[in-house]
Amino acid sequence: MEKYQILYQLSPGALGVNLVVEELATEAKLVIKQVECLDEHHTNEALEELRPLLKLQHAHISLYQELFITWNSEVSSLSLCLVMEYSQGSLQMVIQSKREEKAVMDPKWMQEILGQMLDALEYLHQLSIIHRNLKPSNISLVSKNHCKLQDLSCNALMTHRAKWNVRAEEDPFQKSWMAPEALDFTFSQMSDVWSLGCIMLDMASCSFLNATEAMHLRKSLRQNSGSLKAILKTMEEKHIPDVETFSDLLPLMLQINPLDRITIKAVVHMTFVSGSFKSSCVAVTLHQQVVPEIITSILLEGNVTSILEAMENFPSRPEVQLKAMKRLLQIPEDQLGLPWPMGLVEVVVTAMKLHERILDLQLCACSLLLRILSHVLVQDAEAQVPWDISIICSLLSIMRSHSDSEQLIIQGYSLLTIISSQVQVSEELQKAGLFELILEHLHRFSKDRDICFSALGLLWSLLVDGCMSEWQFEKVVELLLQSIRLSQERVLLVNNAYRGLASLAKVSELAAFRVVMPQDGGSGLTLLQETYQLYKDDPEVVENLCMLLAHLSSYKEILPELESSGIRALVREIQGRFTSSLELVSYAEKVSLSLEAALHSSQERKLLGAAVGEEAAAPKVPILPEGRPHLP
Repeated sequence: MEKYQILYQLSPGALGVNLVVEELATEAKLVIKQVECLDEHHTNEALEELRPLLKLQHAHISLYQELFITWNSEVSSLSLCLVMEYSQGSLQMVIQSKREEKAVMDPKWMQEILGQMLDALEYLHQLSIIHRNLKPSNISLVSKNHCKLQDLSCNALMTHRAKWNVRAEEDPFQKSWMAPEALDFTFSQMSDVWSLGCIMLDMASCSFLNATEAMHLRKSLRQNSGSLKAILKTMEEKHIPDVETFSDLLPLMLQINPLDRITIKAVVHMTFVSGSFKSSCVAVTLHQQVVPEIITSILLEGNVTSILEAMENFPSRPEVQLKAMKRLLQIPEDQLGLPWPMGLVEVVVTAMKLHERILDLQLCACSLLLRILSHVLVQDAEAQVPWDISIICSLLSIMRSHSDSEQLIIQGYSLLTIISSQVQVSEELQKAGLFELILEHLHRFSKDRDICFSALGLLWSLLVDGCMSEWQFEKVVELLLQSIRLSQERVLLVNNAYRGLASLAKVSELAAFRVVMPQDGGSGLTLLQETYQLYKDDPEVVENLCMLLAHLSSYKEILPELESSGIRALVREIQGRFTSSLELVSYAEKVSLSLEAALHSSQERKLLGAAVGEEAAAPKVPILPEGRPHLP
């Protein structure tokens, strides 16, 4: 908790205390849910269940930033802390506002938000993940038309009977959204379907039911379906928008027996395919009828202008976007519309954002952008790349969403390298999590030469082009040292990493200090000596090690660490083994001379200190005015 400052406490949830905090390093506002656990076993069980949620990537799911365990001294218990995004608004607030106004919810807005919820739930269910705690207060609104499911839970936490019973007594609304079987701590995807049905019912009836009446209605549905028929009839009498769809759909979602409920995919079909609902969401549009083949063929057979028009006219149709981009890749470069085809780039990037989860489309889009960028920059090295931070964040998000696609990861790093060579984006890249992503890829794909090269190549580009500020150097040093630890056997990666460390140490004393004494403990000099033992017969690796040591030895404050770590003996051995490599020998000679000068300086200081001490200890003999000593 030391990296966060607590701002205030929200109302307690069903599982624990919610704290609004500020991350000290970034000043970002977050929420930490503190969940009291029974014992160490219960804590670890919950932690292991929740870890996969850290890897989720979806536009309509609020992600967990971090999970950690603390000791709560007030109750003498372990607490599991879940760090998540902060949002001021929620669907609950919108429903409550409409309820107070006795106003009907805007049907277009409700359809859009419902589409986003369905998109997110279908994504989770495809991954065999259950939300377990779905209710309006757990659907955040990050903007007026953009919602996110938040506060996903796990079986270990949701089956804590004593905690649930206490919370239910404190706030009867807490459990009213739960399916009948969930009250007995049995959860499935059908439990989420029930909770979503309750949310849809609340959105549709908020204009004429108050909060207490709505709560009692939800509870009654667990024993008797007659109350649902009555409320649907009232909705029909009050001419609630889309009542026909709700009348067909809700009885199928709110079946008491979970085996009788329809799936999320079926809900999508009834609302957005056979029904009249509309939404811009990816999963929803994929279920809808595609644009007829003959129409897309006619639209895409023309020139670049006609293809762009087709893409702009059907932005939500992934099959149109994919066909268009494949067609553009076939067009000769001299027909792509130089100078810089701004409209083409913007349309492609828009398609990437809208259809993030479709791998084929992302691969095709990245290939097209790389083709355009490389051709344009060859024609005009001063051409400006039209990027902004939202595009950078989208690229990183796409790379995370398709974490198994090596081709997409390589293409993503290539695009980011081109962007970074054009504009100052290093700070934005760090805030968007680039360094953590690179470290993950270096660890996961340590034997994949192309991924490691492309990741380190981006770092190298940021460094060489002077795009990094000094405060970022420490993070990069940590990243490079960690990549060496994880992949000592990868000689090419090791060479690039030490070359990068040498470049950082050359320009920054702070970076040099972090090489010697990393923030995460250990010693960079020990790691360097381990590398030498592995590659002592490889002149290129040894030269890069000596280059790093030469830059480190230029800082007086670091010389004592070099001396105490045995670098003098290491350099002496290198000088004896590599006599013919002039560059290598010159680096080694510089280190030896710096260490020797430091040793002489230290010895002179010791001699001077001894002389001063002897003079201070000698008896003082008084001197007469004539200059002769006065003898007693």
